[in-house]
Amino acid sequence: MAVVGVGIDVMEIDRFATSLQRRPRLAERCFTRVEAEYCHSRAFPPQHFAARFAAKEAVGKALGIGMTRWREVEVIRGRGAPGIMLHGIYAQRAAALGVTQVLVSLTHGKTVAMATATAVDDPVPGDTALASVAS
Repeated sequence: MAVVGVGIDVMEIDRFATSLQRRPRLAERCFTRVEAEYCHSRAFPPQHFAARFAAKEAVGKALGIGMTRWREVEVIRGRGAPGIMLHGIYAQRAAALGVTQVLVSLTHGKTVAMATATAVDDPVPGDTALASVAS
């Protein structure tokens, strides 16, 4: 397994909560239905939205293209660790780079949420919790 790119992002939870309140359609524009349902099922949804937003930013950085189409990078629930499913231009960029998998780690405390993403060219053997590139 070789690392193709690495990304990291941090998001202030209160700031993201304010953005969600001011722009009611923000969650709809940035997150898939499944992502939004998961976040809304938690005790404090902004914390989980912020972590997923940071993950999407980190993935864009790992692929070297930034984020413009938020729903094309999807944080999915695996067995334990979350995974990433790429669609559209992000899947195309990953394929062009030879990326077969994006490893992601999310964390949050009371004030900030953070995520790292590592794009690799070979899947981790035996790891079924992580998703790969979709078209």
